[in-house]
Amino acid sequence: MKPHGQVRRGQLLNTFGPGALIDLPKQAVLVGGLDHWRWITPVRAIAEPRLLQKIRRFLPEVRELREPPVDPDPDQPGGGVTVWQFPEWFITQDILHTHPRYGRSRRLVHRRLVQKNQFEDDDRKKHPVVPVRFVRACPKGHIGDIDWYAFVHEEATACRRNLWIDEQGTSGDIASLWVRCDCGKRRSLASASNPKFKALGYCDGGRPWLGGYHTQEECHELNRLLIRSASHAYFPQLLSVISLPLQQTDPVMEAVTAVWDTVAEAETVEEVEFFSRKVVKVREAIRGYDSGRVLSAIRAHREAGSAGDDVPTIKDAELAVLTADQDPIGRDHPDSEFYARVLPRAMWDHPGMEAVERVLLIHRLREVVAQVGFTRFEAVAPDTDGELDIGVERATLSAETTWLPAIENRGEGIFIGFQREKIRHWLRQSAVNDRHLQLVQGFQCWQQEHPTSQRVFPGADYLLMHTLSHLLLTVIALECGYPASAIRERVYASELGYGILLYTASSDAEGTLGGLVKAGERIHHHLRAALDWARLCGNDPVCAQHKPDDPHERRFLHGAACHGCLLIAETSCEQFNDFLDRSLVAPTVDQAAAAFFPDPP
Repeated sequence: MKPHGQVRRGQLLNTFGPGALIDLPKQAVLVGGLDHWRWITPVRAIAEPRLLQKIRRFLPEVRELREPPVDPDPDQPGGGVTVWQFPEWFITQDILHTHPRYGRSRRLVHRRLVQKNQFEDDDRKKHPVVPVRFVRACPKGHIGDIDWYAFVHEEATACRRNLWIDEQGTSGDIASLWVRCDCGKRRSLASASNPKFKALGYCDGGRPWLGGYHTQEECHELNRLLIRSASHAYFPQLLSVISLPLQQTDPVMEAVTAVWDTVAEAETVEEVEFFSRKVVKVREAIRGYDSGRVLSAIRAHREAGSAGDDVPTIKDAELAVLTADQDPIGRDHPDSEFYARVLPRAMWDHPGMEAVERVLLIHRLREVVAQVGFTRFEAVAPDTDGELDIGVERATLSAETTWLPAIENRGEGIFIGFQREKIRHWLRQSAVNDRHLQLVQGFQCWQQEHPTSQRVFPGADYLLMHTLSHLLLTVIALECGYPASAIRERVYASELGYGILLYTASSDAEGTLGGLVKAGERIHHHLRAALDWARLCGNDPVCAQHKPDDPHERRFLHGAACHGCLLIAETSCEQFNDFLDRSLVAPTVDQAAAAFFPDPP
């Protein structure tokens, strides 16, 4: 079905991608898979060979990245994204009766008894209904309706009498909710939330977002209770790259890269000439070049894309460009995807900036983001190198994934590079090693609660850069003209070097207003403000004295970090607000010796 409703194309990759649950004004739906996306306007492929190369490491059948469809007229059928009604069970909004023993009772009904969002009871009285908020799902992304008859009877049954949900008390807690059958059987919903009871049985591998004949696959996971609107109901797996300026000067290679989505499969000169005759953009790109030379460039591009482990990680490739010994980087041209200038040292070389090696003002950049799958209950983010784990089990977006949805974000940014040797020297200090062990102990506690996670502890150097990134983002947002939620981070911490990239990423012109570049000219002022912010939190001393392995607070991936000082919008953070500790950046009321930036004399 296709209810009237629209979302931005960027939301189709983040919040409302294939398999996501959406509450509409009168019903709840499940977003359909890629096989059910329809274009009225011509399909637009997004060219980003470096991102496509990374995706094909674990999805080799993917051939291109596509921009999500636009539905210019909701009243005109044929375009847009199909959604499926889900769940199929409803609950009456009215309290149909109150009982001293059962409490307030609402009728639980299947959709075949619902007409125009109303249920007609035995007395022909109509009652408005809403979709029930409880469904079953598994960590692999499978989802389905709860078998309410089997649940309340604790076994498969032929009983089909009326079902009720009784609410006792006023707290709304799940322990106060009971499912009851007219036959007299009743069961607390709290048992469904406890895995040891196996109340919801084993997953049947349901993939209703795919529709048709592809709705099930083999699965042996236990079903878990899922509230449809819960924050852990859908975690898209996104992979992103910053488009880099071409390092080679070969104009043929530039032309091939520009039309790579079209010529990628060309194997012979004849095929190159065929594409040139039939595709206008190919003809214009390679006009004047010998077909044999074009074919050589295609083969060289293909070999570079299949180089396997020799290919640098996503972030290492970006860091190599951001720290290149040249000025400017890229071209100052309207068609250029990347243009940056080095800020002269004289403008930022102030006391407190001794560890900074380079400041880059990025006037123009392009980020390409693709969705490769999704999970439920537990997020799987790219690692600190920007790569996705090949071995992670992710729910598929379509029955046959030959393309993936992607969007282009354009904006501006600031890059701050730090001296590697100073950070290496800091890491060798005994106080830093002690703090590192405390943070590792917290991570080990987190691992015990997430035994299937592939995450690894990134190290104290990454936590230093990540924490400083959050601090800078917060203070810069106060002056640059962008809200903090519109600024994103990219943290670099590897053998190649250390740095922080703060950038805007918007699919429209609002990300290129110049505020970040202007703020970069006063980076010394912002760094000083960030360090002041790090030293004292409004929740101190509680925040600063937090122990990562504290079993009561259960914030195992945090050191001195809380909503009063470091936590930002999760859309801005590359690690979902994990791996943060103020005490590694500046002295706090509980920890001073491990700080990279000591108190000024």
